[in-house]
Amino acid sequence: MSAPKILVIPGSLRTGSHNVKLAAVAAYALAQAGIEVTRISLADFPLPLYDADLQAKSGVPKNAVNLKRMIGSYHGVLIVTPEYNSSVPPLVKNTIDWLSRVQDPHEVRGQVFRHRPFALAAASTSRLGGTRALAALRLILSACHATVIGNQLALSFADQAYDDMDRLKSQADIEALQDLVRQLIDVSQRMM
Repeated sequence: MSAPKILVIPGSLRTGSHNVKLAAVAAYALAQAGIEVTRISLADFPLPLYDADLQAKSGVPKNAVNLKRMIGSYHGVLIVTPEYNSSVPPLVKNTIDWLSRVQDPHEVRGQVFRHRPFALAAASTSRLGGTRALAALRLILSACHATVIGNQLALSFADQAYDDMDRLKSQADIEALQDLVRQLIDVSQRMM
């Protein structure tokens, strides 16, 4: 069976973001497993706030179409989200809202969510590690008919979780990441 291609999307643009670091660690773990992996920044796909009137007037923004097509060229996706006020940050939600509106010819709306698994991770300085954002994101993606794998990673006390080389320090965190990576690879291969 051929190795799947995995796309890693950090849901933060902040300099020094713990979630961007976690996305980098996850991308490295995927590469170490022999997977072709790409990590992007949503800064490369700026989108206006979703507005149905804007969509009716101007159509879906080109960046949403480009990101949807990029996602469509991968077998699996890992989203690493921050947690804002116990939920998903606006950047992540707005991106999903626009992606769900992209419909290429011979597709149902939001088809990009239906044919590949999504894995979820979060990093937070709190004890809960972003679990509330993960629950909210799982619900949002499920409403888009996405397959969201069971394993997820909630990295607690993220301000203390990395060594001076930005690698995870805790063996428990490393094992949780490995479990996530293994399941994402397995489900991606089954859905190819």
